[in-house]
Amino acid sequence: MMNVMEVKFSAKSENESLARVIVASFAAKLDPTIDELSDIKTAVSEAVTNAIIHGYEEDESKFVHLRCELIENTIKIVVEDYGKGIEDIEEARQPMFTSKPELERSGMGFSFMESFMDDMQVASIVGEGTKVIMTKTIEIPE
Repeated sequence: MMNVMEVKFSAKSENESLARVIVASFAAKLDPTIDELSDIKTAVSEAVTNAIIHGYEEDESKFVHLRCELIENTIKIVVEDYGKGIEDIEEARQPMFTSKPELERSGMGFSFMESFMDDMQVASIVGEGTKVIMTKTIEIPE
């Protein structure tokens, strides 16, 4: 079984909640627990917020791309922007690191994504954008 969904939306902060709902609805077929669904939604929020705030610097004329795949009992979520990119991915993945301290951001986005998902990969090219790939396997009750 494989199912794929793709959507793009304006890089507006208000669309972060749209992304959460879309992914939660798509993931529902896996029959996740409330906690699993909450983890997925939190990770999506963090990835989308990063794309909007850091990738596009809140340029609402740009688009965030969201792709989800259901493969057996695993959801793969890809959040991609074509913004400014990340100079040092390892530094950006450090807890409490933020490139926008003036916004009073916690710098925990990547840490949350890693803790709530089974796997998280980040690919970025300065001046071309960033792609975050996250997967989570939903345990099937016996």
